[in-house]
Amino acid sequence: MKEQAAWKINGFIGLLLLLVILIFAAYFSIVQYNPLYLIFAAILAIFVLTGLTIVQPNDSVAVIFFGKYMGTIREDGFFITIPSIRKRVSLRVRNFNSDTLKVNDVDGNPIEIAAVVVFKVTDTAKALFDVENYPEFVRIQSETALRHVATKYPYDTDNEKAWSLRGNAEEIAEELARELQVRLNVSGVEVLEARLTHLAYAPEIASAMLQRQQATAVVAARQKIVEGAVGMVEAALEQLDQRQVVQLSEDMKAQMVSNLMVAIVSEKGTQPVMNAGTLK
Repeated sequence: MKEQAAWKINGFIGLLLLLVILIFAAYFSIVQYNPLYLIFAAILAIFVLTGLTIVQPNDSVAVIFFGKYMGTIREDGFFITIPSIRKRVSLRVRNFNSDTLKVNDVDGNPIEIAAVVVFKVTDTAKALFDVENYPEFVRIQSETALRHVATKYPYDTDNEKAWSLRGNAEEIAEELARELQVRLNVSGVEVLEARLTHLAYAPEIASAMLQRQQATAVVAARQKIVEGAVGMVEAALEQLDQRQVVQLSEDMKAQMVSNLMVAIVSEKGTQPVMNAGTLK
């Protein structure tokens, strides 16, 4: 199915023409004493009145004549169209909040995830005739796409080049919107935006994953501290050599490096020991 424009005229003009027809029918029936004019005019009036329709702003009306789709009226206002069955479809922007779904990420960890989808109908013919119930279709396909995207990525990752659900929320939302649009093309629905609204580990593994995250953070922090300490020690040795403050042997340099590394890396303050003797 593909949307097309339905035949229509301004409703007030149609009523004016109908009024003129009724006046002439009444006149001729009286002058010629023939009630057939009135009967014909009454039948015509019934057909015209069954074609009257009012279209609200951001609404559309699909015209169906004896089971055949005749087109859609998208303009708001008062119209007369083909005497038919008419179905209204809202063109307003809608929000759909998915339920909180429990799925496994790519690493097999159970997570809870939910999303909000912003959409609107762009093709009334597809929305009415290509799917049974397009709001329900949007709901099911949104949850299906959300499950599929969630299973493609880990909840979190240490690899800066790899995507994760928590670390790449914008990219994941864009991919979700693209995949959902492909699924909803058949229903004449346009996806305006899709965003994750809830993301968490499942309760049964939340505490264990929190400990793992804390351990990973501690390891990363200690690694940064060690890297900084090595740079500081290297700079100190270079400055001592350049300024020739003191001549240090290899053993003394090793001892100095050890002391500086302990002082810098240690989480607690170190207690210095004063050596008043001669360095050997």
